[in-house]
Amino acid sequence: METILYCVQYFVDLGAAVMLPIVIFIVAMCLGQSFGKALKSGISIGIGFIGIGLVIGLMLNNLAPAAKAMSANFGISMNIIDLGWPGSSPMTWASSIALVAIPVAIAVNILMLILKLTRVVNIDIWNIWHFAFTGAIINIATGSYTLGILGVALHAAYAYKIGDWFAPVTEKYFGLKGIAMPHGTTGWFAPIAVPVDLILNRIPIIKDIDINLESFEKHFGSLGDPAIMGAIMGIIIGILAGYDVRGVLTLGIQMAAVIILMPQVVKHIMSGLLPVSETARTVLQKHFKNSTFYIGLDCALLLGDPAVVAASLLFIPVTIFIAAIVPGNQILPFGDLPTIGFFIAMAVGVHGGNLFRTLITGSIVMFMTIWISNQMIGLHTVLAANAGQVTSSVSQFASLDQGGSPVTYILTQIMNTTNVTGLALIGIFYGACVVCTYFWHKKQLAAMTQEAELRLENK
Repeated sequence: METILYCVQYFVDLGAAVMLPIVIFIVAMCLGQSFGKALKSGISIGIGFIGIGLVIGLMLNNLAPAAKAMSANFGISMNIIDLGWPGSSPMTWASSIALVAIPVAIAVNILMLILKLTRVVNIDIWNIWHFAFTGAIINIATGSYTLGILGVALHAAYAYKIGDWFAPVTEKYFGLKGIAMPHGTTGWFAPIAVPVDLILNRIPIIKDIDINLESFEKHFGSLGDPAIMGAIMGIIIGILAGYDVRGVLTLGIQMAAVIILMPQVVKHIMSGLLPVSETARTVLQKHFKNSTFYIGLDCALLLGDPAVVAASLLFIPVTIFIAAIVPGNQILPFGDLPTIGFFIAMAVGVHGGNLFRTLITGSIVMFMTIWISNQMIGLHTVLAANAGQVTSSVSQFASLDQGGSPVTYILTQIMNTTNVTGLALIGIFYGACVVCTYFWHKKQLAAMTQEAELRLENK
């Protein structure tokens, strides 16, 4: 047993850029692809993830200091640094729940497929860490390993349903046919965009405001080009950070590079995933006729959309401003700022690339994330201590990604209630968003079915 656990831990420790290509290669071979094609798919995905890592590194290394300088310039004093997912995922994989979380999440997926409760076939093994985080936090809060595993299962089941519900957006807006995003960051905030969109559609004048990259380019010519937009946002952030002329211009060029390079590296992931995805869907539909399946993948694929990248840059200063007005906030947004696109990617799709609406949804998302993160500081710190990461210089830990998850917070509070008011407020608001999303999904599905039938009639 110890040997098996060691092997699984070793495999997980390889990281997403190595682990996922191996998983894809094995899946492709099992689906009947040739050795060469399977190998090419795996390597293409590895190249893409290495590329994303480099681009995110470019953002992190340059935006994080700017964000910190902005906070200092505006007198924002917060004593706990947001670790971000790069800090939270390793300590989660080091928990006692993590290794069991992988087979539990896979078993939940298989059971739901058999019972026809989902159409998502999840192969995004790395991001099971989100479910594992929920389980580890519940285990710490309750002292019950069983409840921790139950938390993993519930979070996984919810993520697969989110993948189902937003598959029409993934296909229609992002152009990813047959692909779903059962992701623990993009997924749990996607439902907030739905009621926001429905409400805005009913407000005169406001409903007609549509700010997107296409309209920018149409009205402002070359100034609306994504590269120029990225440069302008970088320059604005540099000015707010108090940089000198050289620093401002350098940050502008770096952010222009990010907004152009991100879609390019995502193409490598797409070139590896799409053939495997198509083969998987063909094989599944052959054995399960009249059934539609979606392949569950990392939402990094959504970061290739220029509107998502633009929104990500926009939310650097916006998130810091929101952090300053959240009551009792102790957390300085830092580690997750460069990857803020993961939080709002699906909202961009729901809003059809409308940055005005994305700004509204994203502001609600980040306010709630930061508030929840503060409630989770104690449990997050214990998780870090169990992983041996508490030092004399860093004694408290927090993160926005997963540490600010409403799913983790609600499940933890249900199993170990310490804040009745917080549970009621977050639970009622988020529950209403989920219910709204369920009925919205039904309408989306009906519309897609009708479109498919019309296409068949016209042939």
